[in-house]
Amino acid sequence: MALDGIAIACMAKEIKERIAGGRITKIAQPESDALMLTIKNQKDAWKLFLSAGASLPLVYFTEQSKPNPMTAPGFCMLLRKHIGGGRILSVSQPGLERILILEIEHLNEMGDICRKKLIGEFMGKHSNLIFCDENDTIIDSIKHIPLSVSSVREVLPGRPYFIPDTMQKKNPLTVTEEEFFSVLAEKPTTLSKALYTSFTGLSPVMAEEICHLSSLDSRVSFVELTEPERIHLSGTFRRRMEDVEKGAFTPCIFYDRQIPFEFSALPLSHLDAYERQDFPSISEVLETYYASREAIVRIRQKSAELRHMVQTALERNRKKYDLQARQLKDTEKRDKFRIYGELINTYGYGLEPGEKTLTALNYYTNETVTIPLDNTMTPQENAKKYFDRYGKLKRTFEALTELIRETKEEIDYLDSVSSALDIAVEEADLIQIREELREAGFVKKRGPKEKRTKITSVPLHFLSSDGYHLYVGKNNLQNEELTFHLASGNDLWFHAKGIPGSHVIVKTEGKSKESLPDRLFEEAAGLAAYYSKGQSNDKVEIDYVEKKQVKKVNGARPGFVIYHTNYSMVASPSLSGLTKLED
Repeated sequence: MALDGIAIACMAKEIKERIAGGRITKIAQPESDALMLTIKNQKDAWKLFLSAGASLPLVYFTEQSKPNPMTAPGFCMLLRKHIGGGRILSVSQPGLERILILEIEHLNEMGDICRKKLIGEFMGKHSNLIFCDENDTIIDSIKHIPLSVSSVREVLPGRPYFIPDTMQKKNPLTVTEEEFFSVLAEKPTTLSKALYTSFTGLSPVMAEEICHLSSLDSRVSFVELTEPERIHLSGTFRRRMEDVEKGAFTPCIFYDRQIPFEFSALPLSHLDAYERQDFPSISEVLETYYASREAIVRIRQKSAELRHMVQTALERNRKKYDLQARQLKDTEKRDKFRIYGELINTYGYGLEPGEKTLTALNYYTNETVTIPLDNTMTPQENAKKYFDRYGKLKRTFEALTELIRETKEEIDYLDSVSSALDIAVEEADLIQIREELREAGFVKKRGPKEKRTKITSVPLHFLSSDGYHLYVGKNNLQNEELTFHLASGNDLWFHAKGIPGSHVIVKTEGKSKESLPDRLFEEAAGLAAYYSKGQSNDKVEIDYVEKKQVKKVNGARPGFVIYHTNYSMVASPSLSGLTKLED
């Protein structure tokens, strides 16, 4: 979700607690539409990042430094001149708008005390960072907005600053119950949409949460509600706003299978099905959430070439497999031709010259069959013709059976690589997958002078609830390494049944499987389901066996194994109870 007014309120509270009264010691402009302020408050120094990016407006504290241009932009130089060394007097948020106002006290060139305002507007494509004097006259802004761009408000030096009321939304912190009912009654739309389009600072997610807390269907309209339901909705809305006014925030991120799905400054009970992680500050939430999302997007971009290569090869092999399967189906009548030849040799002695058919008893099925004949040939020649057709189809069947087996193995292999690309979380993983594809012949071999890339990717390592170590291969090469080098005979091997997925090794410390806790099997099976193509399913069937029962097939691709004596269980894809370790 984007920053809503409630997240901004949480950020305002955090800024007040950390830097109110602090002095600005450094001002930088690392990006064309972003500022980094370093503020010292007593013995602590804080870096406040403010971005007016159209696609991702943000404000949060960070410990990370950002590279700055060699020459500071004009807006940055202006701020340094006016408020460098200035003291943060106050931090405010008008209503529940997505706006933060930093009021700063400083000395002018004459040594007189002056006040200025640095205003951050975090409103999507309308975001801006605006510098004003104490009379709310704009001195400058990081983005200039002339009338040709916006007829609602100019943002130019010398113009008055004001907050445009383009949506005629109400302030949710001050609205009365009568106004609440009146505003919503005028919206002929769903209850959720009516809420977030009627009140400032409410996001669609928070509107959905208010409906959920009120036990109401967010898809109905307000006019469909009964009087008690309206009163209950109003009470729930008021209590949520009271949490904002009191600063009772609980910054958190909701994860969907380890991928950040949503963040909020307040708990979201309608997302209880997702894994929730609480954070001590909204800054950590924003930095973690967007850094994780950025890392996922970056890996997706970097893996695009490999994905395209694998997908193209998969489509080509699947088409080949379908064609070979159709051709194989055509060979199913081969035995019929052999039987025709045998029956002609058996019964053909009584045929008259010029006969076009032979009706005979099929001694294999005790059924009477009629066999077409070429009346220009002798019975022996007709029999030979059928035997020749049988021989040709038999050879085709044998060749196609082998080809189909090879094609199916290729499809299974490429599916496993596709699964490994889904698991990849860092560039080192992609390097190893590319190396694997190079060895498999899908990527061009290196030239004699091309340097070999160092492989630094390692398997995932987890600790179970009972203190056992579990390892997960992120690709076929790691699967091979885990199963045949790391694992010993009595260690347990887990894998999703019949679908591509990671090898999961449980180090049993020499204990028999009968003496291991049941919870360990459940956690390992959940891990194997999670790192498989069945990750999105509710349940996945998992095979598990002692490692000594797992065998490598001669000539098979990396990570492809066979096993005959195994146990099975059904598990939900989950990392519950496991602690991820960094090796």
